[in-house]
Amino acid sequence: MTIEQAQLIEIRENIDAIDAQIQDLIGQRALCAQKVAEIKTKGGTVDAVFYRPEREAQVLKAVKARNTSLLPDEAMAKLFREIMSACLALEQPTTVAYLGPEGSYSHASVIKQFGSSAHPVAVSSIEDVFKVVAKGEAHYGIVPVENSSEGVVKTTQNGLLKTPLKVSGEVELAIHHCLLSKSSSVEKLKKVVAHTQAIGQCEKWIKNNLPWVEVEAVASNALAAKLAQSDPSIGAIASEQAAQLYGLTILESHIEDQADNTTKFWVLGKEETQASDEDKTAMVVSIKNHSGALLDILACFSQRGINMTRIISRPSEDKTWDYLFFIDVLGHQSDDNVKQALKEVAEKAVFFKLLGSFPVSPL
Repeated sequence: MTIEQAQLIEIRENIDAIDAQIQDLIGQRALCAQKVAEIKTKGGTVDAVFYRPEREAQVLKAVKARNTSLLPDEAMAKLFREIMSACLALEQPTTVAYLGPEGSYSHASVIKQFGSSAHPVAVSSIEDVFKVVAKGEAHYGIVPVENSSEGVVKTTQNGLLKTPLKVSGEVELAIHHCLLSKSSSVEKLKKVVAHTQAIGQCEKWIKNNLPWVEVEAVASNALAAKLAQSDPSIGAIASEQAAQLYGLTILESHIEDQADNTTKFWVLGKEETQASDEDKTAMVVSIKNHSGALLDILACFSQRGINMTRIISRPSEDKTWDYLFFIDVLGHQSDDNVKQALKEVAEKAVFFKLLGSFPVSPL
């Protein structure tokens, strides 16, 4: 046996011993999770809340803060996300509705937020995500809110205006589009299909590289991949995961026009999320049509030192040339300064709806 072989054997034995310790500790954590479930359901409670996004955010932030290993903070946090997901499944299998079919970016956001032990529930439209959660057919839902290059998702905005559900979490997902097909050559493609947002995010690439193809919008990128399964003349814009799921060839990767292409998703649920020490609060406001009205609303936050992270306007459906403003600020609705600001905004606005407070995503 060489010195190198002896060294490798010693290191592998150390790895085996460490793995055994890790496995034992994960088992202990699982027992703690089971005890939590027993306490929450003691006395026959049927409406106990098991998923606490503020608690998970606190745990993941602590993981990143104490990480001194060779692994990047994000990688370490993802490992703990999976441990937490498996332990939560012992308390209650968590069902999450999303715009399907399997392999969509919404599906990927479910896994990122809830881990692979969650039970994703694919539905056929964003509207159905709202309906399924409202009816109690899924515990939570995930909907796309905004893309960094294509802007807001209007269907989600419409749903947020009407729903009794609350926003309880936020997920940011890097979007890297691939051109998928049964064909092995782009020259054989006659049509490219994808969701409208994906087409917009790859518009320049398509014009520069596939000027001869017909472009058609479909309900989701995963559906586009399913369509490409049965016709080699169709190219689908979808994820690498979709290529694996539907047996397609990746003809080109990273075809998005902006390298930092990112989509923001919101988690929808029935419960209000408690403060996590680093939160956002989202709302919708309509104001009187007179000079300085918007400035008057924004002053409610600026005067209290509250940072506004997003404001987006859209035409109101009730009156021509009236507008709704979707506003996000830092802080939780239970914070004294935020609570005072929200009260003042509600008094000054023609229409006010609090969408929810939720943790800033730690991943």
